[in-house]
This record gives sequence, structure tokens and C-alpha cells, in this order.
Amino acid sequence: MTPAVSDDYLRTILEVAARDASIARVLREICALESGVRGSALDLVGAHLRANAAAADVLDCVQALRRDEVARAIVDRLGPPG
Repeated sequence: MTPAVSDDYLRTILEVAARDASIARVLREICALESGVRGSALDLVGAHLRANAAAADVLDCVQALRRDEVARAIVDRLGPPG
């Protein structure tokens, strides 16, 4: 189980998405997926990032996206994909 995600952490993710449309688009797509599918997609993303020595905070963000409440909050704020 991943640790709780603070409101500040979620707000930071959303602020980054507001500044970069490509990040917002990817977040919409990933967060709109059903929980199990989202988890599998994030497994692949995480493996790719680890293989390319991504920073720990990036990997932490990928972990946070696994949480249903985080995904719901992002979709609520950014809207559905499309």
C-alpha cells in the first residue's frame, strides 16, 4: 500500500499539468483508466523510468497515480480524456 498523498502533493501535480498540456493529456488518459488497468500501465511506465534512472520524485508521482482517490481527483480537475 502506498502512503497517503497530501493535498499539497496533489495540488503540485495539478499545477504542473496546468503548465504543460502534454502532461495534462497523459494524466487524463492514465487516471481515467480502471484501477487494475491503470496499475498495469503504471507498472510499465515505472519500469521504463527506472531503466532510465528517473529521479525518485518522478517515481513517487507514478506511485501516487495508483491511488484511486488521486486518480479521481485528477480526472475531476482536468476532465476526462478526449
